[in-house]
Amino acid sequence: MLNRRDYLRAGILSGSLALAGKPSQGRAQSGSRAQLGINLSGPADWNSELPFVDLFRMSRPWVSQSNGAPFGGGPPLNLNQYGWVNRLDPGAWAETLLCTDLLGHSPRGIHQVYYRGNGLLAFSNSAQLIDSSPGHCRINVDPLKGNAISLQIRQTDPKNPIRDIHVIAPGFEKTWQYAPFHPTFLARWKGFACLRFMDWMLTNGSDVKTWADRPTVNDATTSARGVPLETMIALCNQLRINPWFCMPHLADDNYVQQFAHLVRRTLSPSLKIYLEYSNELWNGSFPQSKYVGDQGVALGFGTADKPWEAGWRYTAYRSVQIFKIWENVFGGTGRLVRVLGSQSVNPYISDQILSFQNAWKNADALAIAPYLGFNVGQGDYATIANDIAGGDVNHLLDVFDSSAFPLAVQSMQKSKVVADKYGLKMVAYESGQHMLASTGDATLDGRISDLMNAANRHPRMGDIYKRYYDAWSAAGGDMMGVFASVAKWSIHGYWGLGEWYDQHASAIPKYEQTLQWAKQAGQNVSVD
Repeated sequence: MLNRRDYLRAGILSGSLALAGKPSQGRAQSGSRAQLGINLSGPADWNSELPFVDLFRMSRPWVSQSNGAPFGGGPPLNLNQYGWVNRLDPGAWAETLLCTDLLGHSPRGIHQVYYRGNGLLAFSNSAQLIDSSPGHCRINVDPLKGNAISLQIRQTDPKNPIRDIHVIAPGFEKTWQYAPFHPTFLARWKGFACLRFMDWMLTNGSDVKTWADRPTVNDATTSARGVPLETMIALCNQLRINPWFCMPHLADDNYVQQFAHLVRRTLSPSLKIYLEYSNELWNGSFPQSKYVGDQGVALGFGTADKPWEAGWRYTAYRSVQIFKIWENVFGGTGRLVRVLGSQSVNPYISDQILSFQNAWKNADALAIAPYLGFNVGQGDYATIANDIAGGDVNHLLDVFDSSAFPLAVQSMQKSKVVADKYGLKMVAYESGQHMLASTGDATLDGRISDLMNAANRHPRMGDIYKRYYDAWSAAGGDMMGVFASVAKWSIHGYWGLGEWYDQHASAIPKYEQTLQWAKQAGQNVSVD
């Protein structure tokens, strides 16, 4: 098993970094400017946060089924503009799934199903039909008897098709129409400084170009096109929390203008708006990165052999255009926090974005994601997989704390130098642990992932998060958006502060310490 000297020799640590990782707790907590925000997990049938009492809001887009065909092997479905089924072919039906793979954590008991139109609904998997009448069904859901609620349109009248389906969790039959958000969800994020809607807007790879492409409140599900702006605004108004919106990378000027107008008309005037062009445009793993690179090259902002540089400059260029549209709609910048996003580990990119055509003069904040990076099998951690897999959870946490922590602090400090150079705030659009096993060996990855899972449940992770927030504040950071709210953990990541909507924060120390830190920073969060 490697010791600290071995890691120093391997270049994962340096002597100076090893000394940088543990700032004074008193300094960070006394008069701290930093506040914590949260990134909300995206809409999907497997979303384990369950923000809506109408469970159908996050149902899977319709799957076409047919007699004798494999799952999803039915004919193309005839859908209207909102995703509702217009008609069915003979021998075919449409199926959707709700509360998929929640491992017993989905609401149990009698659910009310409401709909409009004529036809026949059927239910299976964890749901059993109790009785039905036109426009209404009662189903009993036992999550221990299946891994999802299966809802099927078996018959529908083309002249009056089944539509506007709602599946209401037990206890909300009388309130769901005017109180759409689950009270547990509301209580969980009460007092946070900001709600970042990047995933609610399905920002990464978005195909939204025009205002007509936007998700609407009439859509069959939010998992197809994202959560409507009206819903995001209603949530922020109810919680009195600032929104963070990510404008789609393909969106035209009219979309941006209409979006801004709706926010100005309906968002509480006491709230500020964090405004960002797309998400991680520097990150070549996302489609939007290629897009901005191509646009930048076409405008002469860089050369075809280095499209990423052209992309950085186009990021600045298009961001400023978007900011100016919002400024015109709002009559100034008083309610706006204009954000230019960049890569935390490469302050050179930040400098290039901020300086291009003096973009910094039209911005308020440099946004980074100073993750506690720990991708075992890749980069600096390419050679330590067998060592990590051969140890226990405390050894993994030893390495993580002594390497990932100081590197994250260094990225904060270096990014703050760039932000200060241009007189901008430093905010974090995302943050938290970034543990992954990526060796290419499934057995080895599985062993390491099991340890990472245990590490994210360990009290030491809570302590690391506390010192991490302290370090951000000590570095002069402003609002820090944690990634992410509640999400089921897997080999693909342990992003959620919590895993399940019905889980108490005390079950996961990193979640509990996040709430405790926010409370100590003066935020009115729910800590019990």
